[in-house]
Amino acid sequence: MAFAQESAAVLNLLPSARIEHVGSSSVPGAISKGDLDICVLVPADSHSLAVNVLEGAGYTIKTDTLRTHDLCMLESSRKDIHVALQVVSMGSKFEFFVIFRDRLRGNPHLVAEYNRVKIGAQHEDEDRYREAKSKFIERVLGEA
Repeated sequence: MAFAQESAAVLNLLPSARIEHVGSSSVPGAISKGDLDICVLVPADSHSLAVNVLEGAGYTIKTDTLRTHDLCMLESSRKDIHVALQVVSMGSKFEFFVIFRDRLRGNPHLVAEYNRVKIGAQHEDEDRYREAKSKFIERVLGEA
């Protein structure tokens, strides 16, 4: 329900975008914090315009995250659920959000392994937790 609402709102602002539910909540059986991650794929030549449009609609740029001309992370002001948008240029390397999701969806053994990584790192500080997840993600993406 939250994904449908948020994706409709984003598509209203960016009709040429492709919206993908990504992150753990998009993968059956994956452990999730209950937040909502949405990949907003836009034509590369309109990436900065898309970010500006979303900011004008009340989304805020997420601090302390990677930002390039092909990637910008934003957050919604919703109070009922944490929503993060990954605004990604179509055809860029940052489409990995969708690729990773699809690999997990297609392999329940990877989901179980990802859950073990998350459980094993849950008592670490945020940086080490992210590092453990990143190593797993990089490995999965590196597999043919």
